[in-house]
Parts: sequence; C-alpha cells; structure tokens
Amino acid sequence: MKVFAAKVEDGREGRDGKPSVGPVYRNLLAENGFPPTDPDINTTWDIFRVSVEKYPKNKMLGWRKIINGKPGPYAWKSYEDVYGEVLHIGSALRASGAEPGSRVGIYGANCPQWAMAMEACSAHSLVCVPLYDTLGPGAVNFILDHAEISRVFVQDKKAKELLNPDCLSAQKLKSIICFTSLAEDEKEKAVRSGTIPYTWDEFLHMGKKNPSDVLPPRPFDICTIMYTSGTSGDPKGVVLTHESLTAFVRGIDLFLEQFEDKMTVDDVYLSFLPLAHILDRAIEEYFLHKGASIGYYHGDLNALRDDLMELKPTFFAGVPRVFERIHESIKVALDELNPVRRWIFDLLYRHKLHWMNLGYKQKEASPLADFLAFRKVKAKLGGRLRLLVSGGAPLSSEIEEFLRVTSCAFVVQGYGLTETCGPTTLGFPDEISLIGSVGAVSVYNEMRLEEVPDMGYNPLGNRPCGEICVRGKTVFSEYYKNPELTRESMKDGWFHTGDIGEILPNGIIKIIDRKKNLVKLSQGEYVALEYLENVYGVAAIVEDVWVYGDSFKSMLIAVVAPHEENTRKWAVANGYVGSFTELCSLNQLKEQVLAEFRDIAQRNKLRGFEYIKGVILEPLPFDMERDLVTATLKKKRNKLLNHYQVQIDELYKTLAGGRL
Repeated sequence: MKVFAAKVEDGREGRDGKPSVGPVYRNLLAENGFPPTDPDINTTWDIFRVSVEKYPKNKMLGWRKIINGKPGPYAWKSYEDVYGEVLHIGSALRASGAEPGSRVGIYGANCPQWAMAMEACSAHSLVCVPLYDTLGPGAVNFILDHAEISRVFVQDKKAKELLNPDCLSAQKLKSIICFTSLAEDEKEKAVRSGTIPYTWDEFLHMGKKNPSDVLPPRPFDICTIMYTSGTSGDPKGVVLTHESLTAFVRGIDLFLEQFEDKMTVDDVYLSFLPLAHILDRAIEEYFLHKGASIGYYHGDLNALRDDLMELKPTFFAGVPRVFERIHESIKVALDELNPVRRWIFDLLYRHKLHWMNLGYKQKEASPLADFLAFRKVKAKLGGRLRLLVSGGAPLSSEIEEFLRVTSCAFVVQGYGLTETCGPTTLGFPDEISLIGSVGAVSVYNEMRLEEVPDMGYNPLGNRPCGEICVRGKTVFSEYYKNPELTRESMKDGWFHTGDIGEILPNGIIKIIDRKKNLVKLSQGEYVALEYLENVYGVAAIVEDVWVYGDSFKSMLIAVVAPHEENTRKWAVANGYVGSFTELCSLNQLKEQVLAEFRDIAQRNKLRGFEYIKGVILEPLPFDMERDLVTATLKKKRNKLLNHYQVQIDELYKTLAGGRL
C-alpha cells in the first residue's frame, strides 16, 4: 500500500472526561520535524520584493479593459510597474496618517488596484482587512466597526454600499480611496461625514509628492484580519500573521518539488475566487513568489468561459459549484452528439479511466483518447490548463473523476479554512485512487482526529473518524477581539475545525461533513447533509439543492432549484408548456427530480435513509439577496429553514399520508 502521510504519534483513549484522540500525522516531508523555512522570505512583503528583484519585466497583474461595453483583451502590469505604484500608494497611506498596525479595508472585486493596496499595506506594516464585494451595508458596518478600520480602498460600484446611511461606521472613516473615481454625489456624501475621498490617481499623486521609506513588518506581525463569511451570526475576524502566509508558500514549494511537472514563471492563474477568500489570497501569494502571472476574472460568472479562452490560464481554482457548471456544460454538449459519437466518447472515457486506475499518469493513460476526444474539452477551458484545484467544500466524486479523465490536466481537491491559512491538506496529482479525498496534511502542519462521542465517531475505531484538529505554522493566532471563541476552538495547542473527517490507512483524509451539518434522524441514524448535497447535485435537472432532515422525522426531503434549460428540454420532450415558474409547480417535474435522485442514490450505494423522499421545487436560485447563502455560496441553513418552513411542514404532512 502506498502511504501519503507519516504517523508520528500514537492515539490515546479518553480519560477523566476527555475524549479519545487518534494518531498524529505529518506530511512525509516533515516526518522527522518541520523543514527549515526560507531565510529570505519571512513576510509577505519579502515575497513581493524578492520577486520584483528577480523578475522585474515579467507580467504580474492582468485585467480586461471594457471597450464599447464589452471586455477586451487582457492588459498587463509588470512586476516593476506594480512595485512603483505600490510605493506611491504606501507613501500616500502614510501621508494620510496611517501608522504601523492601523487597519485598512479593501472592499471590491478582484483587480490590480486590490492587489496593489494589499501590497502597500504589507510595505508599511499596516493590517489589510478584506471585505467581500458581495457584502451588504450591515456586514460592512459590522466589520468596519469591529476592526476599527480607518481607511478603505473601494471599487467604484461598491461606494454606494459604503456610503449607505445604514453603514454608520463608514462615517468614522478618515479616507476613502476609490479603485477608479467616485461620482460627484458620492464625494459630497463622504465630505459631509468628515471623510476625505480620493480617486486612485489622486492618491497616487499624493504619494509621489510625499515619499516615505517602507516600514517592513516582522514575521510575527499581523498581516491580515480575514472575516469569515459565516453561515450564521456575525463574521469572525481571523488573525493571520506574515509568518503563517510565508510558511504556506514555502510548504507548497517543498510539496511541488516532488513532482515531475514544476510551476514556472510562464504559469498563468485565472483569479476567480475573491481575494477576500483565503484560498485565492494564498494562491496569489504563491504565484507572486514564483514570478508568474495573475489575470483577473472580469466579473460575469456566465461569461467565465470567455475569460478562460482569452487568458488561456495554466491554473484555475474554484469552489465545487464552478466545477459543477463546467461539468454540466460539457454534458450538455455530449447530449447533443449523435448516438455513434456519444458511444465513441463513452468508450474512450472508459478506456482512459481503466489505464489511469492501473496507475498510469493521465497524460500517458491514452494519448489516442486525448487526441480524438478530450483535447476538445481542454480547448473549451482555454487549451493550456495544467492544474485544477477545488476547495471550499467537497467536490462530488463523479465530477472529480470526469474532470480527471477529460480535462487533460491534474485535478486535485484540498481542505482548509481561513483559520489554517488556506489548504491544510492537498491531493496528489496523478493519483486516481485519491478521488473523493482531500489528500494528506500539508508540510508545516500536524493533524489528528478527536472523538465525537454523541455522534459515535471514534478515531481509534476500525474506521477512524472524528473532528479534524490541526496545529502548526499556518494556523491562525486568534479570533480578533474574541478570546472566548479562541479558547473554545484552540485546546491544548490544537485548532478544532468543526469538521468531521476520516483518516484512511494510507494517511489520506476524507471529509464527512461539518459537525453542525450532521443531523440525527428519528431512527437514530446520522446523516451528512452537505455530502448528500454534493452527491445529488450532479443530477442534470438540478441547478442547486438543499437537503433537510429533522430529528423528529425518519425521512429526508430537499428544496431543489431546477436547472432552467434542462427543465425546459424535459417539458418539451414530455408535452408540457408554461413559464419556468409554472413548470416548477408540476407534480410530474417533482417525480422526474425524485427519479433522478433515486438513480444517483443507487449509483452511489447510498443507504435507504439517505434517499430523498420528497422535494420542494424553487424556481429562484438560492441567493445572497434573500440572505440564503454566504459570499462564498455556502448555504445558510437556518435562513433556508426559516424561508421554507411552511412548505417543509406541508411536505412532511403529505409524506406522512403516503402521497407525493
């Protein structure tokens, strides 16, 4: 058996009221202790500064200019261009009164100005506090107040949220710096509240007129306070030091050195996830370290493929929903093939998968299949992709396998949280046996499982399961201004993630679900709701699904947002007419959804109590406007329950009567 992690400490039985804990695992590269860190890179400022010295002319940040209302080709700033602008922005921050340790907010979608504001903070030991561009005035108000933010960089179209009368904390801001320029009425609003507004060019000019030497941070200084989007309650401020981020970068360097395919200055990353999300921030730091290029997505999810075709990236990271959309679009194209071509595609798929299962690398498993069929899939993703990474939630095994076979690229899953500075486990390229897992623990961390007795999860059992606990160099310092929550989550030096995992005999981690997403049905069986959503979410008729279980009921139900295009195709094929909303009210469509769910459940060998017994069809997607999902599209289960409570009660009554 091939082993992917080293067991460095045995588990122990619980005693004196303490739970049992499983063995401690480390990355194979750290079996005898964590490797030395890079002496030249101790802070995020070092990462950027060293790369400017090494790769001044390389393309660093790319964006699409809007020409006649449409996004044009990518324009680029080099490392030395960005460095010059960062120095001026940093000087302007100092000239405006910002002192080391001051919190500076960045509110808007990813763009070069976002990244330059972030680097300017690092240059002068300022604390960067990102705000998701999808946040409304309530959450923005909370973060501005809680973090005591004095200055904010803001995207032009987010300025109205910042200057909203409900956003009272914005009235205490000393300055607002727009990525481009503010409208006249917005400038007037800012001035009336005592805030000085600047355009980007005005702030740059102020920095040129008032140059200031950089004041680099120390490794243990706070680099960023990242507020988790939160599925319930107020956001939590996760404090990450420069040391944590540089340890992550060094760890990825060491991890990738093991493999034949290396990351180089020629690699290009399509930045799609928000920079306020730790996964994107961590990846961008690594790309900057390598002197590689980062091109920003232009903001329209429905036109993501256009960005892929224009940028032709070699690396792309996303949450499962993005890869589900890619999978759906390829499946739609396959369904339009004539039966013979579809049969050939399926034959080539099984042929390549067979050789991959025998241990062949994906590019060597079937060059013929790649040439005849799968190069066309690769072309739809820009034609140059070498690595796809999925994070944020578990990716369905069915979709992961499909992408591993057809994308002609490495596909891996990772697991991590804001609190672990992004991926604390990562899959291995070209290891098809790891499908459905999130890989092994990262180089600078240790991992173990802790018993959850009331759920029956035992890390010392035949199937070692329990709450995932992490300690190491990339773990956060504290929750900002929340010592009680910090003490709850950090016990004996171990961060308790709140996620339930299983450690396989080869040291690989599988995620079962969040503790809070596990529900015990009336017959005493625990059900992992998020896992089932990923399983059922591959149904062609489904755009999104929320699985619900009640501890006083024996059956699972689901609220389903149907896939509009596929629903209309189903309607035409079955002789139904009407608007999409009218189609969603048909019992026949509910029967179709349940039939697809039954097929998927059988295919995935789900247990009887994991079958969906009834569905509510929702013509609208789960959205942030109704506060049903977070900025990273995670479901707010309590909000969903409140929203659909009446329909859920009615459905359970109907099911109890034995009817649909």
